[in-house]
Amino acid sequence: MSDARKQPIWLEIMKILIQNGRLIDPASGLDQTCDIAIAAGRIVGVNRVPPDFAPKRVVDATGCIVLPGLVDLAARLREPGHEHEGMLESEMAAAVAGGVTSLVCPPDTDPVLDEPGLVEMLKFRAEKLHQSRLFPLGALTRNLAGEVLTEMAELTESGCVGFGQAEVPLASTQVLQRALQYAATFGYTVWLRPQEMHLGKGVAASGPLATRLGLSGVPVAAETIALHTIFELLKTTGARVHLCRISSAAGVDLIRRAKAEGLKVTADVSINSLHLTDVDIGFFDSRARLSPPLRQQRDRDALNAALADGTIDALVSDHTPVDEDAKTLPFAEAEPGATGLELLLSLALKWSRDSGVPLQRALAVVTAEPARVLGNALGTLQASVGQIVEGGVGDLCIFDPQAAWTVQDDALRSQGKHTPFSGYELPGRVRMTLVGGQIAFDRG
Repeated sequence: MSDARKQPIWLEIMKILIQNGRLIDPASGLDQTCDIAIAAGRIVGVNRVPPDFAPKRVVDATGCIVLPGLVDLAARLREPGHEHEGMLESEMAAAVAGGVTSLVCPPDTDPVLDEPGLVEMLKFRAEKLHQSRLFPLGALTRNLAGEVLTEMAELTESGCVGFGQAEVPLASTQVLQRALQYAATFGYTVWLRPQEMHLGKGVAASGPLATRLGLSGVPVAAETIALHTIFELLKTTGARVHLCRISSAAGVDLIRRAKAEGLKVTADVSINSLHLTDVDIGFFDSRARLSPPLRQQRDRDALNAALADGTIDALVSDHTPVDEDAKTLPFAEAEPGATGLELLLSLALKWSRDSGVPLQRALAVVTAEPARVLGNALGTLQASVGQIVEGGVGDLCIFDPQAAWTVQDDALRSQGKHTPFSGYELPGRVRMTLVGGQIAFDRG
């Protein structure tokens, strides 16, 4: 795929022809070897090239899979306010290197995304980079303090796709009820990470390992109590809620029941909880200091099954870059979080390989399914993000499914170099990422 370039990659607004790739589009079920023609940022031909199409660049994708650009529902970019841990430039570069063309960032920046001007500034900065599409979440309450609701209508107009509290739990059930009532009235989605405020203050999952290591525990009840509360309020408000980073088997059972009752609920799980357990903490390895904490084998098995059968809708990177000083501390004092944008696709493929889940499903949970979660919030992009369709935007990921690579901290493009998957050999290597018909990443 290497090709001499006389201008920066992001300036390559041209007609592009992708040939001989295996196109997999989970949204439509399409899986066949065919060509894709792109012009003016849009897909103008799938399995057929317009007769007058004269490409300026031809990409030979033989042996590769051509996939809709990945959609990641949980990625902290650390800007504004935490530039020592990550900046838009580094984290957006990490995103396109991982095939991620659309990402959702939570509102816990500094300052918090609770004012339209802050959201507009962040989106403007991201758009200037010509890399992944950024979809911010607005703060549900002012300064995430849990007391006064934000101006959701104004934040929506400025570009927010939903509203949440990030990792800050709401102490007041009444405030949550009012937020859900307001969101339901205007069709907004509330994004919540279910955690009971007082039970969720530990640093590891409650269990024999946390006890043996002397670490304060977070019981499963911290998640299930919050879920019970949310579901009871949904029954009376009719609001739509997206549940972020489910971590327990008991939580999965409650979500399955809520969906069966017809509640407007979607959910995601992080790559960390899908693949790892509390045993991976090892001897106080702070790279496994995560939020939510890694739980036991039975929880991981339940999360795997739930993602496979659709109880859990999407797989997310939970990308949270942490700097060296905050991570190289005793486990209980280390800042929770790990880099994940560059690992999302490969860990979805690993899940498929290890669990026997069909490849279509494994790719759907990082493309079509998260796009469906965003739904109407995508606006004019709704008909094309997370899928390959003629007339849709040219957001594509081309990867080699046979290429294996080893996760090396220093080779990651993210400013955050810490991941519990360090040293893992993973399947699938991104060769090229296109965003809006522009080549945003080319491994060459």
